[in-house]
Amino acid sequence: MKRREFLACGASAATIGALLTSRLSFANTAATGRSRFVFVILRGALDGLAAVPPYGDRDYVSLRRDLALPANNLLPLDGLFGLHPSLAFLKDSFAARELIVFHAIASPYRERSHFDGQDVLENGYLRAHATQSGWLNRALAALPVGRGADKELGVALGQNIPLVLRGPAAVTSWSPSTLAALDDDTLQRITDLYAGDPLLAKRLADALAADAIAASPMSGGEADDAAGQEKMAVQNKLGKLKGARYTEVIHAAAEFLRREDGPNIAVFDTTGWDTHANEGGAQGQLAGRLSALDSGLRSLKEQLGPVWSDTAVLLVTEFGRTAAINGTHGTDHGTAAAAFLVGGAVRGGKVIADWPGLANRALYQGRDLMPTSDLRSVFKGVLQEHLLVPARALDKTVFPDSGTAKALSGLVRT
Repeated sequence: MKRREFLACGASAATIGALLTSRLSFANTAATGRSRFVFVILRGALDGLAAVPPYGDRDYVSLRRDLALPANNLLPLDGLFGLHPSLAFLKDSFAARELIVFHAIASPYRERSHFDGQDVLENGYLRAHATQSGWLNRALAALPVGRGADKELGVALGQNIPLVLRGPAAVTSWSPSTLAALDDDTLQRITDLYAGDPLLAKRLADALAADAIAASPMSGGEADDAAGQEKMAVQNKLGKLKGARYTEVIHAAAEFLRREDGPNIAVFDTTGWDTHANEGGAQGQLAGRLSALDSGLRSLKEQLGPVWSDTAVLLVTEFGRTAAINGTHGTDHGTAAAAFLVGGAVRGGKVIADWPGLANRALYQGRDLMPTSDLRSVFKGVLQEHLLVPARALDKTVFPDSGTAKALSGLVRT
C-alpha cells in the first residue's frame, strides 16, 4: 500500500469501565488566556492496531488473526481506518470535527523498554535519561516573562509529579483527602509502591497477567470453584476501585480547569495497557480499558461545559505493540502506535497517517508497525498554535535536536 494521508469523520456513544489507575498533574499560565491543554499518557504501550484498526489493509486480518475486528464490528472512519467499538465518544468527536487520529506515529525511541520509552516520551530528547526535566515544563518556562509570574505554574495530583512536568517552571502538588479501605485497595497500593522500581513493577505485572489468564473465560476456566470465584471477586473489587479513582481524577481535572483562576494545563496518566496475554478483541481486557478511557473523556467534556470549546486533549503512549499476535492471544512490545487529539479547540474530523502498510516487507524489523511520523511534530504544533509557545524555544530548549520533526500546523482552531 502506498503511503498517503487519510482524512475521515463519523459518530456514536459510550459507557464507563474499570481497570484504570490514574495520576493527574496541572500547570497554569496566563499566557494561554482561556486555552486549556490536557496531556494524557497511556502507560504500558497501547495497541494502536487494536484501538484504530486498519481494517482496509489487506494484511490486517492475516496478522491479527482472532484479534482482528471485522468492519461491521467497529466504528468506521473511512475505507481504511476505524475505531474500536469501545471508543464511541471518540467517534462522536469525529462527527463533531473535534478529533484528530494519528497513526503509524512514535517518539524517537526505537527499543522496547517501558521505562526508557516513557522517559524519552516525557523528556523531549532523543535518548532516555538525557535530562531531569520534561518538555511540557520547559515549554511553560519558555512563555513570555511576567505572564502568570505571580502563580505557581503547576500542581500535581498524586504521589509524584510526572517527568514531563518537572523542570524550571514552578510546580506544586495536591492529593485527594480520602483513601479507600485497606481491604479493598491493598493490591492497588502495592502497584503504586512498585511503580518506581522496574524489576518489582515487571514482576508484579507478570503475576497479575498470569492471574488474569487463569481467571479469563478465554483460558477455558469458568471459575466455578470457591477459589476461582474469590479470585474474580477480588479482581472485580479492584476494577471498581480503579474506576472510582479514575472518575475522581476526571472530576478533579474539570474542577481545576473550569476555575477562572485555575490551571490551564493538565497532565494525567493511566496504566494497564501492557496486553501481553488475553488482550481480547471487541470484548476483553483491552476493550474494558478503552471503554473506561472513552467514558472518562466524555465525562471530562460534560463537566468542563463551555470550557471544552477552549480545550485540546492529547493522548499518547510510549510505543506500540507487535503487528502479529503472540501465542497467548496478546501482543508484545512494538514501535509505532496511534495517538489522539480531541477537544472543542481541535480542528478535527480527520485521520493523519503516512500509512506504511502491514505487508511483511513494510514492517519495522519484520515485526512492528513502521513509524512514519514523529510525536514531537504533534507536540510542537499544539504548543505553538494552542499555547503560543515561541517556535524558537520549541526547537532550541523544549525539544533539542528535533530539526527533523517539523511542527504540524492546523491542528487547533486559532
